[in-house]
Amino acid sequence: MQELLIERRSIAYFSMEIGIEERIHTYSGGLGVLAGDTIRSAADLKVPMIAVTLLYRKGYFRQRLGDDGWQHEEPAPWNVEEFMQEMPSRVQVTVHGRIVHLRAWKYEVKGVTGFNVPVIFLDADMPENSQWDRTLTHHLYGGDDYYRLCQELILGVGGIRMLRELGYRSIRSFHMNEGHAALLTLELLDEEARIAGRKQLIAEDRNAVQRKCVFTTHTIVPAGHDRFPREMAQMVIGQRDDFFALDGVLHNGNTLNMTRLALNLSRYVNGVAKMHGEASRQLFAGYTINSITNGVHAATWVSEPFRQLFDQYIPMWQRDNFSLRYALNIPKDKVWDAHLQAKKKLIDFVNTQTGAELDENVLTIGFARRAATYKRGDLLFQDIEHLKNISTHTGNIQIIYAGKAHPKDQGGKELIQRIFQAKQALGNEIKLVYLENYNMTLGAMMTAGVDIWLNTPEPPMEASGTSGMKAALNGVPNLSVPDGWWIEGHIEGLTGWSIGNGIPENAEDRNHSKDADSLYDKLENIVIPLYYQDRGRFIDMMRYSIAINGSFFNTHRMMQEYVLNAYFSC
Repeated sequence: MQELLIERRSIAYFSMEIGIEERIHTYSGGLGVLAGDTIRSAADLKVPMIAVTLLYRKGYFRQRLGDDGWQHEEPAPWNVEEFMQEMPSRVQVTVHGRIVHLRAWKYEVKGVTGFNVPVIFLDADMPENSQWDRTLTHHLYGGDDYYRLCQELILGVGGIRMLRELGYRSIRSFHMNEGHAALLTLELLDEEARIAGRKQLIAEDRNAVQRKCVFTTHTIVPAGHDRFPREMAQMVIGQRDDFFALDGVLHNGNTLNMTRLALNLSRYVNGVAKMHGEASRQLFAGYTINSITNGVHAATWVSEPFRQLFDQYIPMWQRDNFSLRYALNIPKDKVWDAHLQAKKKLIDFVNTQTGAELDENVLTIGFARRAATYKRGDLLFQDIEHLKNISTHTGNIQIIYAGKAHPKDQGGKELIQRIFQAKQALGNEIKLVYLENYNMTLGAMMTAGVDIWLNTPEPPMEASGTSGMKAALNGVPNLSVPDGWWIEGHIEGLTGWSIGNGIPENAEDRNHSKDADSLYDKLENIVIPLYYQDRGRFIDMMRYSIAINGSFFNTHRMMQEYVLNAYFSC
C-alpha cells in the first residue's frame, strides 16, 4: 500500500521555507506561510504532492525590541523529534569538494478529507559531517552568499536525490517555489544524461528537464533574486563545464542567477498576482510569464468565532471555499458578535503583553508585515498632528503593529524605530503598540481581531501580499494601496478602500506625501464615520469582504489553478 501511495505522487513542491505550524521554526514570513497553506490545500483537495525543504534547527530568529525600537535577534531553537519522524534513507551531496551527508525527517499534513501530503525536511546535522557542514541546515537565511549557495545546492540536488532514495520515481512536475530551489535542475539534468548512458550534459537534456519543471517567482525586488558569481558557483558546485556551458544556466556568461536558471529550465512560469505577472514580464523580457494569484488556507486563518458561524450557515465551506459567497446570508448581528469575540481576544492579549490599555470599543487599525522600507509601514505617520486631529474630532482610533526586519536589513530596522518614535509623538492621544516576534499565531489573532487592515506598499513593489486576504476571511475590510492582490480584490466601499492612485506613469512622480494625504482623507471622511455612525453599513462591508474576497483569495482556488494550468498541462 505504501509503495502504491509513493508511486502515485506526481508533484514535488520545493521551497526554501515552509510554515507548517507555529512551533516548527522553518519559516520567516509570507513565502513560508504561503508554502504551508499551499500544502494544506493540496491535502484538502487530494492533490498527489510531496514537499521538500530544509530543516532549520536554529529557526529564523526570535525578535526582541528595545525601548528605543531597535530590533535584536535571538536564537529560536525547537525540538525536531517532537514533531517529525526520522526516515532511514541517507543521501550525499558534494559541496565545495566535500561530501555532505543528509538525512530526512517527515511531517505529514492531513487534509480535511483525510488525505496526507508528506513534507520532507533535509538535515545535514549528522556526525558524519564536519562541524561547519553540520550547520548548513541550522539557519534560515543565515550567513553569507557562500552559505546560501551551499544551502541551495543541498535543497535542489539533495532534495531530488532524497526523493529518489525514498522511492518517489514517478514525479511529473517539479514546482520551484522561488529560485532558491533552482539547482534541482542540475540533478534532473544529470539523471537525463545517466539514463542516456552519458557522463556529459547536452542540449537535449535541457529540453527534457524543462518539460518537467514549474517555477513561481514571488518578487520584483532585486534582493529577492539570488545571484552568485561564476567563480563561487564553480567552487561550490564543482568544475562542471558541461553544466555551466549549457544554454540558460549562466546569465551574461558570468553569473548564476537562480531566478534566470529557473526561468530558462521551466515549461510553466507564473507570478503571484495579475499585476505581478505583468511586472515580471517587463523585468524579464522575452519570457512567457503567467499569473496565478496567491491565496490563504481558509480553515487555518478563520478565527474560532467565525469558524463556528460558517459551520452553522455554510456547512461545506472547508471543502468548498467558494461557498463562502453565501456569507451575505449570515445575519448581521451574528457577524458582528463573532467579530467582537475575535477583537476581545486580541485586545486582551495586547493589554496583557504590553499594558497599553487598549479599548475594545475603539476603532482598531492593524498593520503587520515584514519590516521592509518599500512596504512603508510609517506612511500613516507622515503628519502626526493631522492624524491626532482626525482621531480627536472624527472618532478615536488605536493602532496595532507587528513585523520583523531581516537581520541584515538596516533600513527595515530603522523603519521599526520610526514607528516607535511615532508612538512617543502620539502620546496618549492615539494609542499605538508594536508587538514583538510576529509569527503565525499572532498573525491569525491580528488579522481576525482588528477592525481595519492597513497596507501601504510602494507600487509596484508588492508582488501579492496575503495578510489582507486573511483579514478578509474574518470580515475585516482592507484599506490598502492598489498593488498586488488588492488590485483584484478591491471594490471601493464594498470590500474596502484604496489609498492613492496606484502606480505613477513616471518613477519620479512617486510622492509619499500624496499617498499619506489620501490615507488621511479616507480615514477622516469615510472609514471612521462609517464605523461609528453607520454600523449596519460597516457590517455589510464585512460580509462582502468574506463573500467576495474570502471566497476567491484562498489556496483552494489557487491550487486548482496550478493543477489545471501548470502541473498537468503537458
